[in-house]
Order: sequence, then C-alpha cells, then structure tokens
Amino acid sequence: MPHDLHSSEADEGLALLIDKLCRTRSLSLGEYERLIAQRTPGTARELASRADAVRRQVYGTKVFTRGLIEVSSFCKNDCLYCGIRRSNATARRYRLSADEIVKCADTGYDLGFRTFVLQGGEDTFFTDDVLCGIIGRIRAAHPDCAVTLSFGERSRKSYERLHEAGAERYLLRHEAASPALYRRWHPPEMSLENRMRCLSDLREIGYAVGAGFMVGAPFQTAADLACDLRFIERFQPEMCGIGPFIPQKDTPFGDRPAGTAEQTVYLLSLLRLMQPKLLLPATTALGTILPDGRERGLAAGANVVMPNLSPLSVRKKYALYDGKLCTGEEAAQCIGCLSRRVQSVGANIVIDRGDVKS
Repeated sequence: MPHDLHSSEADEGLALLIDKLCRTRSLSLGEYERLIAQRTPGTARELASRADAVRRQVYGTKVFTRGLIEVSSFCKNDCLYCGIRRSNATARRYRLSADEIVKCADTGYDLGFRTFVLQGGEDTFFTDDVLCGIIGRIRAAHPDCAVTLSFGERSRKSYERLHEAGAERYLLRHEAASPALYRRWHPPEMSLENRMRCLSDLREIGYAVGAGFMVGAPFQTAADLACDLRFIERFQPEMCGIGPFIPQKDTPFGDRPAGTAEQTVYLLSLLRLMQPKLLLPATTALGTILPDGRERGLAAGANVVMPNLSPLSVRKKYALYDGKLCTGEEAAQCIGCLSRRVQSVGANIVIDRGDVKS
C-alpha cells in the first residue's frame, strides 16, 4: 500500500520527480519506486492531469478501437495466475474455427473496426500454416485493416512467417521484468530470458510490438513495478497493456487479493509521461475491477479500447480471471454504448487503424 503522506515537503518531492519525468522521459529505478510506493491522491490527480494533456497533445481526442477475437481457451502453459492454465480441470475449453474467426472480423469491419486482435492461449492447434491462412483471408477481405496477434511465445521462424502472411503487430506481455518475480508466477519450463528473446525477435522482424504487465499481483512490490517501468522505458514498445491482477478461483492464486484500479490508473499516467506516443489500452480488466475503470484510464492517459468481437457463446469461457466483463457494453456490438462512455471523458472513438504516431 502507498504511504499516507500529508507533508507538503513529501508531495513536493514527488512533484519534482514528475517534472523530471516530463522533461527527460526517464527516471532511475529508485525514483520510479519512490513514485509508486509514495503515491498520494494529490500526486495521482496531478499525474493524471499531465498525462491527459500529453495524450491530447500527441493524439488529440482520438481513442482507437481494436476488435478482440478470443480464438481459443486451450493453453499448453501452466502460469499460476491464469484461469486457462493447462492444470485447470474446470476450465471450459473451446477453439474457434477459421471460418468463425474470419466471420468475427467481417462483423467487426461492418461495425467500424480497422484493427483485429487475434488472441488465445498457447494452443498447439494454431500452427503457422493455420494462422497464416486465417491472416491471409482477413487481409484479403479487408486490406485497409491491421491484424494483431497475441499467441505467446513462438520461434523466430514462426514470427517471421506470420509477419510475411500479413500480421503487422504482436502483443506479448512481459508480465514481470523482475526475474525473481517472473519465476514465482510461472512454471519452471518458462523463463523471462525466453520471453525477452521473443520480444527482441518481434522487434527485429519489424512488428509493432506490445509488452505489458499485471498490477497488484501476488508478491509484487513497488520495486518490481519500478523494474517494469524501467523495462518499458528502455525497450520502447509501440503498445503497452497493463491491468489489475484479478484472481481466478481455480488457480494457485485464487485466494489472493486483487490489484486496484487506482494503482493501475496511476501507472498508466506514468507510462504516458514516459512515452508520449505509446498506444495505451484502458483494459477490460480495469473495467472489471471498477465500473468506470476504463473511463478513469482514458482520463489519465490511455487512448485505446478493445471491445470483444468473439461469439457471445464463448466469451465467458475465455476466463483468464473471475468476473470478466463479457456480455454488456464491452461488446463490440454495443459500440454506441462504449462511444458514450468515451465521450464522457472528452474523447471520441474514431474509425482508424490506430497506428502509433510517427
């Protein structure tokens, strides 16, 4: 928990760090840790105001949409926090066919989406051949759209093939930049070194790369989050997805407390000040933990929302965590509802691929 600081001297010290971040786009690990550990309501308001101003300076009032298609709840991995981990015998498994995925994209196009995010567990069914076929069909039908993939760790050769097939962006959250914390969240066969290798490969191949991390997860400290911010500062991804940790009852972390919207929004603001051109989603997890969480994220520097295009019949089955929004205003079909939410914080959804500002 952040310290309850009341002294003007302490607040002034944090304000000086915020000034420095705005000027240099860089802080030391210790400075990031201090900003996180000593967060106060006043500091959060100041940070959000500055981040909102920076976002408006770069992107105006534009908020970009991504049509999310959750293609499979099968996963070969056994991450301790994830509801679709392979050891979860109660998970409801499904796998969309190529035709179903393409149909979701067709529906999304008619609704105004110009980026599609194909996301799933690390399901071995989705070989390079299968994915390349799906990417090719979507790009042929909608050449003015971007295809983003989020299928976890793959070989460099696989990433190259998918890129050649027409995928331009890849989302791979690094989860935790602290090696010790990464080990506590993942099975022994997974490593931070390989995750970083994947991110490096994606960057070298030419993808627009998305990284990201959880907020308020088990064993996580302010020092760990400082490591995450320092990694983002140095790696400079085009996108960064963060959201509060939300437990899933059938995982080893099922009884752990959730992260908070307040800390997540605070970190969104820090990310915007650090990297003004960043594509920064107000995530479904943020909207799950707090009814107006996404609005708060947008007002504090975020500029992307990702409504769900998956068939209604499978949305509840893609249960990475408990309580996920899956039937209401987060649905792509209710783009009008979402538009009104976005407008409530002085922004506007646009029909656009939403490329990172050059």
